[in-house]
Amino acid sequence: MTATGVRDDSPNLLLIGIGPGDPKQITIEAIEAMREADVFFVLDKGEHKHTLLALRREICERYIPEGGYRFVEIPDPPRDRHPDDYTAEVRAWHDGRLAKIEEAFAAELADGQVGAFLVWGDPALYDSTLRIVEQIAEAGRFPVRYRVIPAVSSISALAAAHRILLNRIGEPIHITTGRRLLLDRGGDTNQVVMLDSGCSFLEVAEPDDHIWWGAYLGTDEEILICGTVAEVGQLIKVTREEARIRIGWILDVYLLRKPEYR
Repeated sequence: MTATGVRDDSPNLLLIGIGPGDPKQITIEAIEAMREADVFFVLDKGEHKHTLLALRREICERYIPEGGYRFVEIPDPPRDRHPDDYTAEVRAWHDGRLAKIEEAFAAELADGQVGAFLVWGDPALYDSTLRIVEQIAEAGRFPVRYRVIPAVSSISALAAAHRILLNRIGEPIHITTGRRLLLDRGGDTNQVVMLDSGCSFLEVAEPDDHIWWGAYLGTDEEILICGTVAEVGQLIKVTREEARIRIGWILDVYLLRKPEYR
């Protein structure tokens, strides 16, 4: 991509959205992009995330049966999950990731080769890969020309799995995180909440607010729960923790909605 944002037809890096877990939801555009890649880079997040790497390998085996590619794992820097300064900690973590990724590019991506990241969900929605690649391109130490391939998001998958619309007629949709939901003390009529390890809805939602929750969407481990916060709030918290311990990681998202009369 050029400085003016014009698409470059000869990228050496692809950021490919692969959706929330179901290989059947990968787009034709994503499959075509995967076939261009010589090297797939994966951030290694520890032994408990090995299934995420296995799913990426399964996707490649399904759609690139002829092979001709390889995987390179990049160790993910440690991160304080409960820092005094959240923003500073995330920036430091991203800086550490940037250095590791840049080193991997220099060591593993030869001239004329194409690298790729298979990004869980959509690259433009609460994922740091694109931001880090932008910083690498701006730094200029490693020449990066990149293209972004969008994907079915976990939000779309959540709505489809529950067979719901994300908003009622004329109402807005607010996409946020559990941390922001807690800081903002709730608010909007239709809130899609991601990255909520603390189940913030239990603290900020009203008992009659409705919640549609989903974890491991599109995988064999998919879990769906819906109802009012009073009815299912604690059940979601317990189910989430049990699943996280059993599987070793969890990816979940939910829609929180005020009753229609408010």
